[in-house]
Amino acid sequence: MNSSMINPQILGEAADWLVQLHSGTATAADHQAIAQWRSRSAEHAQAWQRVEVLLGDFRGVPANLAMQTLQRASRKEGLSRRQTLTRLGLLFIAGPLGMASQHLPWEQWTADQRTAVGEQKNLQLPDGSQLLLNTDSAVNIAFNPQERRVLLLNGEMLISSAKDPGARPFIVETPQGTAHAQGTRFCVRTENATSQVSVLEGQVVVTPQLLSQGTTLSAGERQRFRLDRAEAAQRFDLNTVAWDKGMLLANNMRLDELLSELGRYRPGVLRCHPDVAGLRVSGAFSLRDTDASLRLLSDTLPLNISRMTQYWLTVEPRV
Repeated sequence: MNSSMINPQILGEAADWLVQLHSGTATAADHQAIAQWRSRSAEHAQAWQRVEVLLGDFRGVPANLAMQTLQRASRKEGLSRRQTLTRLGLLFIAGPLGMASQHLPWEQWTADQRTAVGEQKNLQLPDGSQLLLNTDSAVNIAFNPQERRVLLLNGEMLISSAKDPGARPFIVETPQGTAHAQGTRFCVRTENATSQVSVLEGQVVVTPQLLSQGTTLSAGERQRFRLDRAEAAQRFDLNTVAWDKGMLLANNMRLDELLSELGRYRPGVLRCHPDVAGLRVSGAFSLRDTDASLRLLSDTLPLNISRMTQYWLTVEPRV
């Protein structure tokens, strides 16, 4: 079976089960039936994981409100639940199962430290290093006499690593690999089976999990990597890293990319109409007040913000 394609009938069944599970009326028998349905085949299990991504798109939204939004969407369009989910593309955005994060959601929920959508948290580590955890992120702290290790399970963080009297290495681990540093300031981000390291000060050695050789990055360089490969290091403008100050600085950025970034800081779904996805945008946008950022876009570009609910927004061409 091609892991990127699943029988639409099975996807539809999974969507129906998902709605039932979060309807508020699910019984013990329903939970048992769902478990039996998921175990029928690998394709059924994959379909269930695919539709669970749906609730992930409603980051920070209580499950009952997410379901109400979906039901309202289906009524507005006159579509069935399956048709609504499929039309919105939410059953297919996850990609092949093998590309999913290796860390399970429960690991994020039980992490040592985590942030909600739109929240940032400053942490001081046992060695005096500073860690700023960005929106919707989770980390575990694992220091021992041999090393200082931080496991980024999800999201993004900014590290200012302190020099250690015992010369213990400072290691950030993501699902895709590691970043080794000492006395360095750098950002690490992981999502969609890809990690990225951006070095602001000093040097960092980046090593994908399945490779033995790493790449040394210097200040002003960043690199994206997966489990088994790394892209070429790229130069970037240090001044554009401003999320720690609550700002997104766009320089000729595609609109769909900008909205994807803004969407990380607000609960629910923020969609971009295909007809305006390629518009180029420059400017400074608030991450702490994403509604203000959306108003700025609609005031300065030929765009309209369509709101199905407060949790479901679409940026469309102005007509």
